[in-house]
Amino acid sequence: MLTAELVRPRVRLRGTDLVLDMLDEHDPHWLQTASDLVALFRQQTSEPFASWERLLDRYIGERMDYVVVRGLAKVLTDAATFTPLETPLPPTQLRERLFAYGPVVSAPYLFQKQARDEVVNRVAGELGVATEVLEKSLFADRPATYLLSDPGPGWTPQKLIARYNLELARGVLYWASHVRIEVHGGYKDLWKYLKFFRLMFWVQPLKDGGYLVDLDGPISPFVHATTRYGRQFAAFLPALLNCEGWRMFATVHPPMLGTTAAYRLDHTSSLQSHFKQSDLFDSRLEADFAAEFEEKMGGKRRHWRLSRESEVLPLGDTVMIPDFLLVDERDESRRILIELVGFWHPEYLRRKVEKVRAANCSHLLLLVYSGLKVTEEDFQDAASEVIFFKQKPVLKEVMETVEAMAERVYGPRRKPEPKAKKRRKKG
Repeated sequence: MLTAELVRPRVRLRGTDLVLDMLDEHDPHWLQTASDLVALFRQQTSEPFASWERLLDRYIGERMDYVVVRGLAKVLTDAATFTPLETPLPPTQLRERLFAYGPVVSAPYLFQKQARDEVVNRVAGELGVATEVLEKSLFADRPATYLLSDPGPGWTPQKLIARYNLELARGVLYWASHVRIEVHGGYKDLWKYLKFFRLMFWVQPLKDGGYLVDLDGPISPFVHATTRYGRQFAAFLPALLNCEGWRMFATVHPPMLGTTAAYRLDHTSSLQSHFKQSDLFDSRLEADFAAEFEEKMGGKRRHWRLSRESEVLPLGDTVMIPDFLLVDERDESRRILIELVGFWHPEYLRRKVEKVRAANCSHLLLLVYSGLKVTEEDFQDAASEVIFFKQKPVLKEVMETVEAMAERVYGPRRKPEPKAKKRRKKG
């Protein structure tokens, strides 16, 4: 991620809104700069980090746009892998062995007869390694000596510029006290990364569909580990870019502006996410259930519409996202959630049972593999219905239960309103 020093010069205040001076991905000047940096960086493979820094300094020279160049270079180095040298002993122990001989000089004289080269040769002999190896190993724990072992993804100039723009947007969130997100689709990865980065959030459904998510920012008075939380908070942004119909409003306090500002983004933004979107199904069990439903209940026979992870159950500081949502097409107020429980890990089962109880959802149907170490008693305090299956859920049984649940939760199906008859024109 970009440091504050690399973000500050690209920040502007327009009224009460904060805006960023992002790079144009089609600008020939920046395309050439990005191309140069990618080529120079790849040439540094197997060279120490210090060598790359010297080369970068020479490339920048007297350029006035050095802040952007260093930002682009930071993106390259962050995505690369630098590997420490292999050493005969940990560098700290090597230094202890050498320093134990006391002060040394480059050339002995009357009052100091111990030369550096003599001490180095002596310790190298004791360890059975070449003097050159000892010299390289002495400070091998310093990042400047790490070797570039993998230059990272196959950067193109356009991709490098796009990632730089994303890192600018991420950097602004370091100064956020509060963020509000409205999202209307593609929830799966959103919740996954909210939990993965351990962010503090609250969720509430919107009347017109979608959800409102409030998050405490890094400089919120409720956050203590500001630096660590700030990194996690900023790292989350690419997950939001993978959602549908979203908009974000952040209250930020950039120190260089000396005032509170609003930072806004939405789904029309040109920012690009590098997070891979999750697969549609998490397991073969889910994929098979969806395929069988479409085969037997789809087409002209359909009156229940099946969709994937379309509804969220807020549970305080977390959420539960059932695998499927069934909507009655003849009365869309009738909605049944379906959750498949087929994973055997004890911790997973414990969390799943806790979430089901906490959800207290009467229109949730659980399909549970009978080979798991759970019984009906584990769900007796839950408002949800449970069906146990041996190999796969029996669709006929599932749909009979769905119809009974819909009748119990929503009452009789509402009759569709009669369509108005068209009047024939006379004459």
